[in-house]
Amino acid sequence: MSQSITFAYPGDLSLNTGGYAYDRRVIAGLLESGWPVQRLSLGEGFPAPSPEMKREAERRLSALPDGGLVIIDGLAFGVLDEWAEREARRLRIVALVHHPLALETGLDSTQQSCFHGCERHALSFAKHVVVTSPMTARNLIADYGIRSHQITVAIPGTDPAPIATGNGDPPHIISIGTLTPRKGHDILISALKAVEHLPWRATIIGSQTLNPETATLLRRQVEALGLADRISLAGECDDPRALLAGADIFALASRFEGYGMVFAEALSQGLPIIACRTGAIPEVVPEEAGLLVPVDDIGAFAQALHSLLTDKTLRRAKAEAARRAGAQLPGWMTTVDIISTALRALP
Repeated sequence: MSQSITFAYPGDLSLNTGGYAYDRRVIAGLLESGWPVQRLSLGEGFPAPSPEMKREAERRLSALPDGGLVIIDGLAFGVLDEWAEREARRLRIVALVHHPLALETGLDSTQQSCFHGCERHALSFAKHVVVTSPMTARNLIADYGIRSHQITVAIPGTDPAPIATGNGDPPHIISIGTLTPRKGHDILISALKAVEHLPWRATIIGSQTLNPETATLLRRQVEALGLADRISLAGECDDPRALLAGADIFALASRFEGYGMVFAEALSQGLPIIACRTGAIPEVVPEEAGLLVPVDDIGAFAQALHSLLTDKTLRRAKAEAARRAGAQLPGWMTTVDIISTALRALP
């Protein structure tokens, strides 16, 4: 039997975000592969927890037995540097980094510097680091002092799903992403206003509770632009595959992505994609499958929407390329096998 693993995570593991979905699938896959896995909640508020919550998280982790193998989600691990320094000799710590904390949208330079320093310090005490994209691996090597042999890249898997028919009338534009500043829904909404004269309807799927201020601003934006009858802010969806199958275009104006699971899911269902050329998105979305534009460029995003809405031949060609690219993506057991192999190789 494999050694027991403790999988430590911040917040609510059931939340419908890409990071938590990845955690859930890895835990399930490790269990299926024969690893005994114990889940350990580290509490709320990460990566900026209250002092009391941070101390409680450290207490829970320090209660693990000597020699224990613990995987810690980077949303929490990046600010547990002092704990990691104290416990690194006693525990076998594996960090799971979706993307570095300092790259979150909306941070000022002081916050960026603080997160970068803490996470770099914390990662120096990890026995190994799992990342979800080659781009994040390169970033950790270049900016965080991690050596390549200490990193395992395990890109997210995709599930079998029906291919989109692409015959909506009017065309259905779908976007999936928690309502936070990083996801750039404000850019998408403004760009949709610029193509208001064309036939379309749009659905934005994503939690409206993780960042209530952003959710409120987006609702007000939709109403102020007179688009409430055409844009649906639909909230969370446990399984969006049926919605993606009924869509014509996937559009998300993220300001940064460490990988971007929703783009892979859209590809796997044969949807042409409009996105921004940032983070790992160009590595996930091939040029032939989508239109990538600069970050925060409403005009360019609107032009991309216009192109796919008005040129059915282009839309079909992008959709077919997306389907081909999606067919090459790994399944979740491939992701889990990569992580499992790395864990078995730990000293």
